[in-house]
Amino acid sequence: MRREQMEEQVERDSMEFDVVIVGAGPSGLAAACRLMQQANEAEQELTVCVVEKGSEVGAHILSGAIFEPRALAELFPDWEERGAPLTTPASRDEVYLLKDAEKSQKLPNALVPKSMHNTGGRHSGGDLTSGDSRRYVISAGNLCRWLAEQAETLGVEIFPGFAAQETIIEEGVVKGILIGDMGVAADGTPKDGHMPGMELRAKYTLFAEGARGHLGKRLIQEYDLDAGKDPQHYGIGLKELWDVPAEQHEPGLVLHGSGWPLDKHTHGGWFLYHGDNQQVVVGLIMDLSYQNPWLSPFDEFQRMKHHPVLARHLEGGKRVAYGARAITKGGLNCLPKMTFPGGLLIGCDAGTLNFAKIKGLHTAMKSGLVAAEAVFEAVAKGDEGGQELGAFTEKWQASWAYAELEESASFGPAIHKYGTVGGGAYNFVNQLLGGKLPNVHDTTPDHAALKPAGEFEKIEYPKPDGKLSFDKPSSVFLSNTNHEEDQPCHLKLSDPELPIRENLPEYAEPAQRYCPAGVYEVVEGEDGKPKFQINFQNCVHCKTCDIKDPAQNITWVAPEGGGGPNYPNM
Repeated sequence: MRREQMEEQVERDSMEFDVVIVGAGPSGLAAACRLMQQANEAEQELTVCVVEKGSEVGAHILSGAIFEPRALAELFPDWEERGAPLTTPASRDEVYLLKDAEKSQKLPNALVPKSMHNTGGRHSGGDLTSGDSRRYVISAGNLCRWLAEQAETLGVEIFPGFAAQETIIEEGVVKGILIGDMGVAADGTPKDGHMPGMELRAKYTLFAEGARGHLGKRLIQEYDLDAGKDPQHYGIGLKELWDVPAEQHEPGLVLHGSGWPLDKHTHGGWFLYHGDNQQVVVGLIMDLSYQNPWLSPFDEFQRMKHHPVLARHLEGGKRVAYGARAITKGGLNCLPKMTFPGGLLIGCDAGTLNFAKIKGLHTAMKSGLVAAEAVFEAVAKGDEGGQELGAFTEKWQASWAYAELEESASFGPAIHKYGTVGGGAYNFVNQLLGGKLPNVHDTTPDHAALKPAGEFEKIEYPKPDGKLSFDKPSSVFLSNTNHEEDQPCHLKLSDPELPIRENLPEYAEPAQRYCPAGVYEVVEGEDGKPKFQINFQNCVHCKTCDIKDPAQNITWVAPEGGGGPNYPNM
């Protein structure tokens, strides 16, 4: 069923499905495909619906990405014959420590954790189902577009441009979702062409919204899914796509690094991958556990590209796309319970990314496959829905994806606790000892790590040169972000006065800097006093504000469906 058909039926109060999936990312689409594969093999009728808030599948997808096709091979063993967009095998790995703005040290292969190796045989993760040990430089957005095509061929109904706004919970059981109204003015009144929200009800609902999903966040609170777990940890990932001259393009070249420009209290790393079509992707992942409120992840990324190690790959090229997205990176110690009555959290909505590998697409897809098998097993037995799928937990904990998370449980926490160098040494030794060192925990939430601005010197970032570094407005322009201006703001303040009353004097209002899209500003009001301004039209849906605000005063909710970035092949 396409969008037009849904619009024709939108006056109905509700639509019924066996399974509703929120989010057309890797985990959601993998689950949808596997559900229909099982139904078709069993010759059993099954209705599966995927709801995607982006204007099209892939519009909101942003990832590095180096892709390990293990889960894909389980889902579609003939993925190459089907034309999956995996065309550039990783051919060479280089890892650098940047010492300052000019100096660097290339790390010998023997000192690089095996989990970060992408070439040279079977490393991290063991044998792949397909017998293929290659990793690929890919566009995650294009992978999702291809998965959506496979899903629709199998009989899945996909509704792009419709945002899940609320979860339907009745007598403690998730019964589906409520699609938000479309055509509502900023003051809450209906505009011409107003479309009321509708209920999509299901026996089971899978939440695959990606990092810090706004419904997933509420479900974790509602069902206390994170009881006994460490607080979830996040990073912000910033990425650009460049067209580069043919003579400096090496398809499959993979670079990773850490160090400058981040200081010893700020953890993160950068990546630069040579893809196909004379394109290079470059990005910075910065942990949101940083302490200094003067830091701007966006500006750290921009000045980072001037280092000779990176600049030589970009000079003479043209930047063609920009985007940013939060990354759920806490790992096993922070992984919540993924089941609740009537549904599941999967992929980065739960936090299945393996940060030791800097990869999450394969584990997200595997969580979707396991979810599909548990749900279909229940439905095939005549389950009317609403149960808690204990079978999922058993299958998930027996999977290779869960084993990966177990092996790397201390990777991120060790870096948080001991720093980039000390944490790296811990992880290297732990690898040599077969994971026998004690598990490391980080129990400080990312927002609580921020310290008062008075404890740090203000950072004066260099002005962008327009060749390698750029400003926020021109970057947001390249993200193709668009929101209807006359609609309710989707960035909700619990206390509208708090940013000026507390965050400004204590932290110099860090939202001005942690937001990578210029959404938040402190401007002079008509009375001459500081005013907190929200330019929600710029929002690229990264969710950083929802995570890093020190008072947890900002709540990100879904805007009108179809709004936000429109990434090409990010």
